[in-house]
Amino acid sequence: MSDRELRVSKIRNGTVIDHVTGGQALNVLSILGIDGSEGLGVSVVMNVPSDRLGRKDVVKVEDRELSQSEVDVISLIAPEASINIIRDFEVVQKNRVDRPESVVGLLSCPNRNCITNESEPVETDFTVVDEGVRCTYCGTIIRDSLADHIDPE
Repeated sequence: MSDRELRVSKIRNGTVIDHVTGGQALNVLSILGIDGSEGLGVSVVMNVPSDRLGRKDVVKVEDRELSQSEVDVISLIAPEASINIIRDFEVVQKNRVDRPESVVGLLSCPNRNCITNESEPVETDFTVVDEGVRCTYCGTIIRDSLADHIDPE
């Protein structure tokens, strides 16, 4: 295969998440709640050469555009990622991710005693810190895979 040959075909409509940190593509799919059962066309390329990152992953999701909260969480595990919106086989929008100051309502707190895990109507709120994300309510820090803490609701 030559360097100019496509490894994965173009998509008609959807989102391409490029420059994902090598080895993080499956976590990106988890953040997006994609496990294959939803019927979306998904392409994943992992650990391919990248001038900028050394090694990168690429995730293509057909017929889906990402919410800002999904992009915010992706930025925490892939700070160099770019989000490309594709319509009719053309890139109509290309944005680099920005690391947010906080992530609201998307992650669940691992502290069972946190008020967000009780029957109170409190939405989760995490502040982004160097070592991960910190729950605004109880102070618990998530350092491991954020994909494991995606709130399923």
